[in-house]
Amino acid sequence: MTWSSALAVGMRLRVERCYAFERMGTPQRPVRAARNERSARAPSAVLTSRDNRWLKQFRMALRGGIPTESGSVGVEGVRLVEEALRSGCAINAVLFSESGERFRERLAPFIARPEIAFPVMRTTDRLFEGLADTEHPQGVAALVEPRVTSFDDLARTPEGVCSPLVVVLAGVQDPGNVGTILRTAAAFGATGAAIAASGQSGTASPFSPKALRASAGAALHLAVLSGTSLPILLTQLKVAGFRTLASSVHEPETGEQPLLAPWEVDWCKASALLVGNEGSGLPVEVERSADARIRIPMASGVESLNAAAAAAVLFYEAARQRNSVDARNIQKP
Repeated sequence: MTWSSALAVGMRLRVERCYAFERMGTPQRPVRAARNERSARAPSAVLTSRDNRWLKQFRMALRGGIPTESGSVGVEGVRLVEEALRSGCAINAVLFSESGERFRERLAPFIARPEIAFPVMRTTDRLFEGLADTEHPQGVAALVEPRVTSFDDLARTPEGVCSPLVVVLAGVQDPGNVGTILRTAAAFGATGAAIAASGQSGTASPFSPKALRASAGAALHLAVLSGTSLPILLTQLKVAGFRTLASSVHEPETGEQPLLAPWEVDWCKASALLVGNEGSGLPVEVERSADARIRIPMASGVESLNAAAAAAVLFYEAARQRNSVDARNIQKP
């Protein structure tokens, strides 16, 4: 063997020994953790066809405001998608636009968990704008299945709470008001909500894109009962021992029960606050059948508050009273 050949062999052996030493000394990352991180951060194939079945579902749920065949609703925006991922509701898919990829790292702890599995997809900014419900979309959306709530769920007293407190929306037609009321109810310790039609006035879906934005995702955390007629719901509440409290915009007639101020009501008992249509309020027969009628005292010359503002005042008083008995989720002063 020549001197140059021997030198080449020696250098090759030295390089191989160094490489083997590096491999022995370098700690290896867990295979599953590495794979999960790669799946959360690695770009997937870009959906470029407007007729793609996933993009059709997102368009239906977001821009159309219609649940998909599987019952999924559309959630748009990084904060709402994050709330949906935190809520425990079933997630059917998450979609990023090309510019929305900047939020992938923020959502990685949720979409990379090994115990869950749903498709995470990408599309172009142009196609995302065509399916989004907002004027300037952030480029993040999800298809979410709201949890199914029964009346028994609604009537149950959660641990650490003095009694159930639910809000019944009867004929609230503005989805912004519906979402704001649910957000306020959740903030002040309500345990659930029910959605019902009132006479000729239907109630906006709490899971429409606008209502979900107004609720800041609270509709995905609260127990929300939908699809029950108002007379049946009121009967169920009475049988379950709830007091029904009607938020009133009508002056009492002679012989009718007087209107109570919010602080004259004992909110520590099982209670259902009835909130009616923005313009006409609750039907007269519903008010008269309620256990109590409530009206917020206001300065002269002011006729009434809107439905969302009135609900906020009433739930604040409820929280003030319930906080005195250590109600859960209400912050102390």
